[in-house]
Amino acid sequence: MFSALSRRITVTALAVTGLLTTGLLATAPSAPATTKGSGTIPVAAAQPASTGVTAKMSDVVADRLGTSRKALIDAVSTDVLSRSHDAKGLAPKTAIAKFADEGRKVVVDVRTVSRDWARGVAYVEASRKQHGEPEGWLYIAHRKDGQWVSGLEGDDEFAEHVARSPLVGKAERRTMTAYAEHEATPEAEASPTGALANTNGLLLPWMPDYYMTLTGGPHAHDGATGYWSALDFAGGNASGKVRSSREGTATSMCGAGGGWTRVIHPGGFSTDYYHMSNATYYNGTAISSSALLGNIGTDTCAGGSASGAHVHWSLRTYDANYVGQYTWLNGRTIGGWTWWNGSSQYSGCGTRSGYTACPGTAIYNRTS
Repeated sequence: MFSALSRRITVTALAVTGLLTTGLLATAPSAPATTKGSGTIPVAAAQPASTGVTAKMSDVVADRLGTSRKALIDAVSTDVLSRSHDAKGLAPKTAIAKFADEGRKVVVDVRTVSRDWARGVAYVEASRKQHGEPEGWLYIAHRKDGQWVSGLEGDDEFAEHVARSPLVGKAERRTMTAYAEHEATPEAEASPTGALANTNGLLLPWMPDYYMTLTGGPHAHDGATGYWSALDFAGGNASGKVRSSREGTATSMCGAGGGWTRVIHPGGFSTDYYHMSNATYYNGTAISSSALLGNIGTDTCAGGSASGAHVHWSLRTYDANYVGQYTWLNGRTIGGWTWWNGSSQYSGCGTRSGYTACPGTAIYNRTS
């Protein structure tokens, strides 16, 4: 793990060159424009960096960053590698080489810029050999004294930047500041031993009073070693529509056309939705509870695998123990069901009013 000081220093081992290309790559999805920051900035193509870090930005954003774009990618990717579970204990160059050997990318997506501020999304792709999901973060970066200081979700720098950056709107700031500064209610800290926890009215990822089938009980978001934070759902009478578990601000983690969305909710929780098809593009956008995010699908825009159409739903919290990490579902009530770990990943069940629903069971989404 890098120290806070090392995260603030531009790391030349991650130097990124040749970021700017003319036009869009043929494989890149088109996207709507966003008016965050100064002026209208179209979301752009993936532009591979020579060091193995993939940088995504529009030509407009690249022009605005000018010669500082290499330093920005360096700062953000260094933070990403310091936080990545799969890069733990590895030097940045070694980690990038390891991921490349596994067919995985480290991606830094610069969405918006305004003077000395930039914000976007960064992630490490999951292995495509298993049903694991990617590691990803929102970030905000500030250029001070000629150097970019990056903050990922959960960092002290992120909280500081949220409070000051012109790229964060008032409504988003209210939600994100509470989230980043760990102002979740005491009930937001769940114990793996199963003490019931108040999840502030979070729903399952479809419309209330409709049902989907539980296809995977509590399991790690990465399909391996993480906290058992995720559930899988498919089918049912909800027409395959995936919806937000609560109001908040939504961000399409892979960009336009990608099936991974993160919603930051009031009260210290956020939720991830992966494998969606026909996903709506959001970029720090305020949404309501049960807002349409996409359809169940098999998208793997950031790695992993999916053998059948479903939504992989995960819970994150910013409490004192799991800063910026996926957190236990065990003992939490979501959509009216209290979820419990099984003896192995995917085997756990939900309980409600004396009824137990295990994988293969159709369950209704309830508001209480």
